[in-house]
Amino acid sequence: MRPFEELRIWQDAQEIALAIYALLKDNKDYGFRDQIQRAAISISNNIAEGSGYNSDRTMIRYLKISRGSCNEVRNMLYLCPKLNYCAEEIAQELNKRCKSLSNAIGAFISYLENDKGQKT
Repeated sequence: MRPFEELRIWQDAQEIALAIYALLKDNKDYGFRDQIQRAAISISNNIAEGSGYNSDRTMIRYLKISRGSCNEVRNMLYLCPKLNYCAEEIAQELNKRCKSLSNAIGAFISYLENDKGQKT
């Protein structure tokens, strides 16, 4: 396993988290802002944490959690324009990036499960 910093999915997750922080930095709905920021950070955190174990099975578990956090961010991005927290186009673009990341995480999971096999 390569260091997590070299994984494209981790790099993309970091960029998405930064974009979420920038988007909502002045938002006064602290509960909403905190939740989406935590979910965005959780994407890269779980990739990093899972890579710390010398086990594909454990990495897969953390990747699935990461993908769930990605979907949580996507869900909240649907609400952003409805709550007047950002323009529809901005939310759609971030949602597109999250969906692409989720797909990439899924592809990595498939690689670890099928192509590479699982080490315990």
